[in-house]
Parts: sequence; structure tokens; C-alpha cells
Amino acid sequence: MMIGHPHAKGCLMAVVADGMGGRSGGRKASDQVLMTARQLFAKYSPETDSPSKLLKQVVEDSHTVIKLTAVSAEQEPHSTVAAFVMNPRGDCTWIHVGDSRIYQFRNGRMVKRTRDHSYVQALVDRGEIAEDEMDEHPQANILLGCLGMSTTPPPIDIHAIDHLKPGDALMACSDGLWHYFTPEEMGALIAERNPRESVELLIEEARVRARGTGDNISVAILKLEPLPKGES
Repeated sequence: MMIGHPHAKGCLMAVVADGMGGRSGGRKASDQVLMTARQLFAKYSPETDSPSKLLKQVVEDSHTVIKLTAVSAEQEPHSTVAAFVMNPRGDCTWIHVGDSRIYQFRNGRMVKRTRDHSYVQALVDRGEIAEDEMDEHPQANILLGCLGMSTTPPPIDIHAIDHLKPGDALMACSDGLWHYFTPEEMGALIAERNPRESVELLIEEARVRARGTGDNISVAILKLEPLPKGES
């Protein structure tokens, strides 16, 4: 989901949520994240409010409501989230919980990505496996943090970018997408195409590579293009 601010031109929020928990529980959990984000963003003022506080509130409020809905769900509902806010002056803040990711690319090259709250990411961080072994690990689907966990509050990882420049791109996506690509592949495609084309091609190719076994895919891409000559 990518939404523009209702009152502040040049201010936008992108949110990806990947729900888990039975046929309906996962969908309800991810829908709750999106609804909470939309409601809180509508009240956000880029001139006076803190984007990190906004994003933290999205995570905490969504977590609380998802836990409450677990009473009526057939399985305990959970959701990941990856969200970022860009302000009109070009600064950007992101947050994530779980294994949905945010990538920052600059002219096609990855600058930074979020670190998953997962068992295999912990193994990588400890030097026990290489990063390119994560996808094939038998416990790759075990999360150490997500929204809706009854015993553990969601981890809060926030990152701020002082100023996005022309040539920069941000992509928030679920594991159903990033699982099938290298950062180099995604960065090159996003650099060459507009965001809509990039989303369509990435989803199409992910489904081909998954061979009918892929997960749900959610993705949002923001790309900053240079102004045409003569404009400022």
C-alpha cells in the first residue's frame, strides 16, 4: 500500500504487511496493519510530528489489536510489517518487524536493507551460516519477532535517511518476493523501469521461479527521478 498524505504534498507512506494464522486470521491481521497505518497517517503532520513516533505507534497499535482478535480466530493471527514515511523535504524513516524487508537502492546498487527478525538471520549475524544460505535453510520460516505474538512484544527497528536523492529507490516487500531474487537483480530492474513496471515484472518473475509453491506477495516501490531540465 502506498498512500499520499491528504494535506501535505510530497509526503507519503508505504506499508507492506504479510499475515499469518489460518485461512482468515492472517488476512485479518495484515488488514489491521494497513487500516491502522492509514488512520494514523491521516493525523500526521510532517512539519511538527516525529515520523519515528508515527511508525512506532503503527506497530504498537496493530500489535495490540491483532492480539485481541486472536480470541475469535481459528489460529493465532500474526503479521509482519515493513513501512516507511517520506517527508516533503526529502528525509525518510522506516520501520520493520519480521521478515518483510525494506531495501534502499541508489542508481541500481543496494545501499542498505533491513535485517530480518528470523532464526536464520540470527545465524547469519552470529557467523554460523552465510547470507546466501538463508533461503535454503530448513528453518528459514521461523520468525523471532512479529505482530500479534502473545508472549513477546514486537521488536522495534527504526532507520532514518537524512535526504533521498534522484536515483534513490526504496522497496518494501514481503518474503514472497525477495526470496527469489538477489539484491543486484532487483536493483538493476528498478533502476531501468518505472515503479509500476518494476512491481509487475518482479511479481511475475517471482511466481515463475516459485513454480507454483510461492507465498503471498506484497510490494511497494518509491523511486526518485531527476527533474526535467529547466524545472526546479
